Amino acid sequence: MDDDGDPLPVLDHGLQCAALLAAESPGDEELQVAGLVHDVGHRIAQGESAAHGVIAADALRSLLGARVASLVELHVPAKRYLVTVEPAYLDGLSDGSTISLARQGGPMSDDERAALEASPHLPDALALRRCDERAKDPTAITSDLSSWRPIVERVAARAPQGEGSRAAR
Repeated sequence: MDDDGDPLPVLDHGLQCAALLAAESPGDEELQVAGLVHDVGHRIAQGESAAHGVIAADALRSLLGARVASLVELHVPAKRYLVTVEPAYLDGLSDGSTISLARQGGPMSDDERAALEASPHLPDALALRRCDERAKDPTAITSDLSSWRPIVERVAARAPQGEGSRAAR
């Protein structure tokens, strides 16, 4: 179970999310890897649920590149965005996502929405967020982590060396 009470361990959830993204976007390995690792912030800084996307992005940027890190960072604002622009999206959130939404700031202000809409990564962050919500099936069967190694290695090999942390940008 994760920090917000969702029914799966973070690894199982990430494997499901990555598999869903692979099915929907088979040619986008960076998006798939972002799905695999998007919640590692829950393990890096337990109890920091509201900031887990930023925490994970900072940890991953130099390893997996700026795009993967940006998608990981944006998966939390993407939930807030979807609740803002598609009010019915709230009805489909898991209990854990509903709980964490309040800690993460709830629906976006007009200024927050406009800022997110300016991001070139918004469409992919929304795809990640939608798969994130669907990847909570305790009965789903997924590949094990080792099957993702070649994809993660390819993404890591393409990441520019020395991209550094967000603070250094």
